[in-house]
Amino acid sequence: MVLKLTTPARYVLLVIVIVVGLHSILSFTHEDYGRATSLKSIASQLSWGSPSVDAVPAEYYSSPDGQAQPAHPDTLLSPRANATILMLARNSDVNDAVKSVRRLEDRFNRKFGYPWTFLNEEPFSDEFKTRLSNVINGEVTFGQIPREHWYQPDWVDEERARAGREKMVQDNIIYGGSVSYRNMCRFNSGFFYRHPLLEKYKWYWRVEPDVHFHCDVDFDPFLYMEDHNKTYGFTITMYEFHATIPTLWDTVKEFVNENPQYVARDNAMGYMSDDGGHSYNLCHFWSNFEIANMDFWRGEAYTKFFEHLDRSGGFYYERWGDAPVHSIAVSLFQSKDQIHFFDEIGYEHNPYTHCPRGEGAWARGKCACDPQRSFDYDGYSCMRQWDRIH
Repeated sequence: MVLKLTTPARYVLLVIVIVVGLHSILSFTHEDYGRATSLKSIASQLSWGSPSVDAVPAEYYSSPDGQAQPAHPDTLLSPRANATILMLARNSDVNDAVKSVRRLEDRFNRKFGYPWTFLNEEPFSDEFKTRLSNVINGEVTFGQIPREHWYQPDWVDEERARAGREKMVQDNIIYGGSVSYRNMCRFNSGFFYRHPLLEKYKWYWRVEPDVHFHCDVDFDPFLYMEDHNKTYGFTITMYEFHATIPTLWDTVKEFVNENPQYVARDNAMGYMSDDGGHSYNLCHFWSNFEIANMDFWRGEAYTKFFEHLDRSGGFYYERWGDAPVHSIAVSLFQSKDQIHFFDEIGYEHNPYTHCPRGEGAWARGKCACDPQRSFDYDGYSCMRQWDRIH
């Protein structure tokens, strides 16, 4: 039996073939077109791909229209929180450090004048101190990390640690063979807030070399968090590499079973576990950007939690990062409402970007990023897990 098409049907079929053919050609020859029409891009526009945005109220902005003028820190009239902007960097990072500082000064700190603190495991060079001081309008301090806070402890079984590193190198795991990376992760997990230069501060905003701030930040995130009883703020959330933390969740469960009194009643377990805590879904807040209350890290719950993790040796036998450690702790020991997603702060750490998607936030911040390319609902993002608990 031969299927005969009417003349109108033939035209419809011909049009479909032409459209599909043009789409295929454009997808291969025009990268931007391919991204814009990909299933991932289309899916991100659906209603279930909209962020649960707890927007910063208008009264926290420096002026109603966001047109505040720069002011020297000594002449600022608005109140400021007890806070610092923190960067961990090496002398070799000087060019990228200058870029990050210049960007955040232009987008935020020229209006608010918060002090900067720089930490390094070695003494900072005169070049580093001179060049960074030159792009900062206010106070800046440079400090060296105490040896006992940075280097691998003597009690770590180096033979076992070396075997773990070699296995990760064989498995092509990023930073798998690096001891210095592990030192950094352990320091950021349990020691930075103990540094003498940070002891006087309550809040910090962590900034890394060569990051981008794509929007004007015309509000004070520290004051907003303080007024609303927030502990931790983030812009990007994603999955961790399981191969770097194979025993972390079991170690966490050991601590929780021994110390159930520290678990908050209305915690964020539903964000980081899909089965009520039996297993870890690997979701964490990307800690190269974090605004947080150091009193939480200094408190009894986190202090004992970190000590428990540290004694296990997982920072060196495996490759535990500070991002899952911080994320798990704040999600367990604080109410979920004490964790805040800063949609308004456009942020990029290569290769991922958060671009504001909340109503009016992109225009108000004069953002340079493309909201359609925001990482928020990428397949590797955990934003949907965050949304489901709010």
